[in-house]
Amino acid sequence: DLQICQHRAPTCCTKKMEESYQAAVRRERTQSIQALNFELKYMIVGHITAFQEAFESLLRTAENRTSSLFETAYRPMAKEAAEPVKELFTDISLYILGAETTVESAVLRFFDSLFPLVYSRLINPGITDLSEDYTECLRLTRQDINPFGHYSKSMVTELSKSLWASRMLSQALSLGTEVINTTEHAALTKECSRALVKMQYCPHCQGLTLIRPCVGYCLNVMRGCLASVSELDMQWREYISTLEYLANEMAASHDLEIALTGIWNSINEAILHAQLNGPQLSATV
Repeated sequence: DLQICQHRAPTCCTKKMEESYQAAVRRERTQSIQALNFELKYMIVGHITAFQEAFESLLRTAENRTSSLFETAYRPMAKEAAEPVKELFTDISLYILGAETTVESAVLRFFDSLFPLVYSRLINPGITDLSEDYTECLRLTRQDINPFGHYSKSMVTELSKSLWASRMLSQALSLGTEVINTTEHAALTKECSRALVKMQYCPHCQGLTLIRPCVGYCLNVMRGCLASVSELDMQWREYISTLEYLANEMAASHDLEIALTGIWNSINEAILHAQLNGPQLSATV
């Protein structure tokens, strides 16, 4: 009644033993694949953790520098500017972590909120309180009035390049672990289990417990077992190339550190531009 280890010679195997062998090869193969994948997965997870820690550290530094700018150079509006600054860096963090938002919307929303403060605290410090309607009017017309010149759009351009590369790298690394997890738990087919038993355990039925299969035989069997995931090979190679490209971009023209630590300077230049054109802005408003 043997289904796999069928020999003409006398055998010491039973059908129940065959079933045990099939369970054993499934368990052993899963453990082998998991052991081989562990180092790669551990390395990718380590990169994800290191990237997130570095990014969060840079973000905190950039936010602190920006807050310090208002507290030292623009004290009359520092307290009210704290919330827009916090929102800007929260939006940047969410963007890099994959949220459905854009750098442009985050930056422009920040400048929309900043304009009423600059207008009432720096350009026209005599104004004690703006009504909510007037403040909202300034916010909504900021892009038409363009009080910050080209600096707001330049900030969008500079940040978009660097943050895009960082966002893609973060998502790509996470995708890598998902692919490994998926392929790691790919079930062995019935044909694969039978081939593995025939290669690995059927000799035991003849008392040949120390004989190991030759390399060619083993490779052929494993190629058959892993045929369902072998089609990932080309895509995986392209994935590795993409990671290398993103890493190189972040080390060159899309340097995240330069982009984030330069935010305070871009904001400062924008405010100075608005102050220099104060009379004209007041007339336009």
